[in-house]
Amino acid sequence: MQSLSFTPGLAFLSVNSPTVPWTVVFEDEGVAAYFYACDRSQEKHEHSILDAMLIYNVAALAKSDAELNRPEPQRIATVEWSRDGLQAALYLDGTPQALYDFQARCGYCRMNFPNFLEEQGDTWRKTTHAWSESAIQRFESELYGLTTDSHGSNG
Repeated sequence: MQSLSFTPGLAFLSVNSPTVPWTVVFEDEGVAAYFYACDRSQEKHEHSILDAMLIYNVAALAKSDAELNRPEPQRIATVEWSRDGLQAALYLDGTPQALYDFQARCGYCRMNFPNFLEEQGDTWRKTTHAWSESAIQRFESELYGLTTDSHGSNG
């Protein structure tokens, strides 16, 4: 697990999977924050990005903080990889916001954006990024050993 304490408007956290060549990147350049799935075996940066998901709009986040009288704009972004290195989840302040599944070649995020029409040759699902509570529950169960198999039963 790798974490970054940041103020919305400027953040960058890149975390490599233990399984080569996967990497995920959380980036906030001032207007919005995105979570990227990347293939670090690609020589050109623009070819390394497999998918991108919107995590938040900075202005909307600031407005929400003001409405909730949140005194401290500091946030904590955390990336956690699955044991097999094929899934990565992004947490903001401990709440899951996005999940990439490199084996299934898809992503899930609470904002469900952006979505594109399927194009010939696409190898990554980009038509939807709809949040999946069951996918994050499976990820966390496997990560934290909450499955019956990890407790020694023959389930």
